[in-house]
Amino acid sequence: MAEPVLSIHGVSKQFGAIQALKDVNFTLEKGEVHALCGENGAGKSTLMNIIAGVVQPTEGEIRVDGKAVRISSPAAAQMLGIGLVHQEIALCPDATVAENMFMAATNRRRSPFMNYRALERDAQAVMNRLAAIDVRRKVAELPISSQQLVEIAKALTLDCRVLILDEPTAALTETEAQQLFSIIRDLKANGISIIYISHRMAEIFSLCDRVTVFRDGRYVCTDRIADVTPDDVVRRMVGREITQLYPDKLGPVDVGVETILDVDGLSDGERFHDVCLELREGEILGIGGLIGSGRSEIAEGICGLRSRTAGAVRLHGKQQAINTYADAVKAGIVYLSEDRKGSGVFLEMSIAQNISVLNLKAFTNRAGLLNGRAEAVLAEDFARRLGVRMGGVEAPVKSLSGGNQQKVAIAKQLAVKPKVILMDEPTRGIDVGAKTEIHRLLRELARSGIGIVVISSEMPELLGLCDRVLVVREGRIAGELSAKNMTEEAVIRLASGIGTARTADHAA
Repeated sequence: MAEPVLSIHGVSKQFGAIQALKDVNFTLEKGEVHALCGENGAGKSTLMNIIAGVVQPTEGEIRVDGKAVRISSPAAAQMLGIGLVHQEIALCPDATVAENMFMAATNRRRSPFMNYRALERDAQAVMNRLAAIDVRRKVAELPISSQQLVEIAKALTLDCRVLILDEPTAALTETEAQQLFSIIRDLKANGISIIYISHRMAEIFSLCDRVTVFRDGRYVCTDRIADVTPDDVVRRMVGREITQLYPDKLGPVDVGVETILDVDGLSDGERFHDVCLELREGEILGIGGLIGSGRSEIAEGICGLRSRTAGAVRLHGKQQAINTYADAVKAGIVYLSEDRKGSGVFLEMSIAQNISVLNLKAFTNRAGLLNGRAEAVLAEDFARRLGVRMGGVEAPVKSLSGGNQQKVAIAKQLAVKPKVILMDEPTRGIDVGAKTEIHRLLRELARSGIGIVVISSEMPELLGLCDRVLVVREGRIAGELSAKNMTEEAVIRLASGIGTARTADHAA
């Protein structure tokens, strides 16, 4: 048999006191799509960073085409034909799409002059395979979903033999995701080998040939997709049976009579118009709709991150003067951004500093000195409640996996004891075990009296977690679905404009 394109033997990696990987093995055959699964903190991204030359292993061996290699840098990985699409966006926001896509090639140029016309022509040809994005635009002008497509297009320009995709569809619309799947199948047919990291079992079982599971930094098993079920993979990932992905919803007797949050006629004159919603005591209110429909902008308008031209926001019946985010936090409204890296956490700061950052006054004495011990105690409490895997609260957030960074972002919001939490894609990039923990936590918070609003692009999460769902289309509330009328078809009909609230209810 031919040698594997890539093989990993006995690789370990230690970051200080944290053992990220311990004696792991992995093989990738030519022209296969190989899924790598595991909970956040299982070591998946660490191994991919080792393969891509971002970090060096503490011990172990990497072989390419049967030959032992040392991948000392990302440039060395690219020379070996290895490309990595990071889970987190790693683009230069002030450069154009074309400049980002060909940055590696540009850095290798010897000529001091750049043919921008040729650069943009070549970049547009690659970009058109994924989406109609003008490569002359600056990356900072693009939404998160488009930035993710630029990351993927950038990898396609490298002419790689091994392509690593780390949660590639986390920020994509269904249409964009299907286009990516078509490209993956074409790459496979042309002999390109792909490592596919995802928590979405439907994607894995549709695209992949084999699946390898890691748990707690160790190799667990490798199986052919045809020989296992999604439940088998999940059970091996978490090391236990997950019997209930979502907590119980409210029953008729559980719905509180008091309205926590009341939004009336909210508009910004551009992205959303005449938005009205109510959030009742004890419930979790979902907001669905297509990416770009205005869901995030509505949340930003409620909490002062986006200017409003009309409308009122009331908490427990009292109107709030919210012109800035500081006003919202003071009133008791907080917002968890969908862009974890850009807005959710401070990567260079410690876990404790991140959790306390919205409420520093609570940890500062009259002399202006910070009580570090009190800050650490709070952080340790939230880390325990949310199951953050870490070496200690003094560790920088950048040392955590993506899912654990998301948990820190949630803890930061909870630390100010809010009345309402607006959560935009709260479980994006988080494994099934951590999702279950966060869903349970959200239900506990709702039952304790905190208002919870969840914006989600994941239909199972929207339908499984929320008691009611408002569907947004073109910046307006297209309709409301109660628990008994909440189906995927009903949401899609409202989101696409082919149904009203009444017809969607009947379709359910």
